[in-house]
Amino acid sequence: QVQLVESGGGLVQAGSSLRLSCVVSGRVFNRAAMGWFRQAPGKEREFVATISWTSITTRYTDSVKGRFTISRDNAKNTVYLQMNVLTPEDTAVYYCAADPARPYSPSSYDYEYGYWGQGTQVTVSS
Repeated sequence: QVQLVESGGGLVQAGSSLRLSCVVSGRVFNRAAMGWFRQAPGKEREFVATISWTSITTRYTDSVKGRFTISRDNAKNTVYLQMNVLTPEDTAVYYCAADPARPYSPSSYDYEYGYWGQGTQVTVSS
């Protein structure tokens, strides 16, 4: 059984940092690209960042470039999202997702990810 469990969310002030973690159980993490997506109230889910199986390739949405960093520890079946200089616009539920079909070409399209976590809330106050 595959499970993705996010943690690390919370309520912080603008300018603060958070690190999200996503632990993946089951063999899906093996050679899977991993992604982070977010969904703000009243908005559609959007791509945030993704990383290839080898960590060689990373991609970010423009609004988080230079502030967020995605990384992974394959020995721990864990992917991270370090978020710095948070703004109220970053408030959302953050989801991690796994795409075992494209381990070396991580995608920004949510429909290409077959496995999802339940999400963790990030709230940034002004």
